[in-house]
Amino acid sequence: MPPKPRFTADEIAAEALALVKEQGIEALTARNLAARLNASARPIFTVFRSMEEVRWAARALALREFEQYFSDYEHYTPAFKHIGMQMVSYGIREPELFKLLFMQEPPHGMDLDGFLAELGSMAQTSIRLISRDYQLNEADAKTLFEQMWVHTFGLGALCAMRVCDFSEAEVAEKLGQVFGGLLTMIRSGMLDRFNTQPVKDGVLPALDGGDKP
Repeated sequence: MPPKPRFTADEIAAEALALVKEQGIEALTARNLAARLNASARPIFTVFRSMEEVRWAARALALREFEQYFSDYEHYTPAFKHIGMQMVSYGIREPELFKLLFMQEPPHGMDLDGFLAELGSMAQTSIRLISRDYQLNEADAKTLFEQMWVHTFGLGALCAMRVCDFSEAEVAEKLGQVFGGLLTMIRSGMLDRFNTQPVKDGVLPALDGGDKP
């Protein structure tokens, strides 16, 4: 009979998450984690097969924390914008956790739909709020959410990497401008006009429906 694990998977993941919070993702090594557990590395690999598995277990705990971070969205108007601002705020206040959540290479290939599905309730909550508050069907709400998520992620990543230091007012302005533009284009049916590949010496799509750019 194999020996009983000294630590549970949740206990190890919690210590791994605390290590990332305090010292960054690069500090999440078997040696450092074992030191936090006041043990050798053996108990870690009794439960997990690799440190990559430990990292993804810590990420799952971080995702629960992140969901709590924006869980008060119904107290704000517009609710979806609050979620976006909280995501960028997370990059400012918890840069290492932002990197752990959103800037890690997945263990297997994944498209955007697959990645967003791993974000727990955020995607479906956001799509529901967009559909409800802006009277869009689910397909259009999903399109708007995906485009806004990419933009919001970019702002959060710039903050988490300390490339930019946006104020709350700047974040609100940038998110509002992009959201308003996308919403207008979706409602007008013009969004698909900009899905074509660039054409050399070509003419840009006309916003007024004419032939001029």
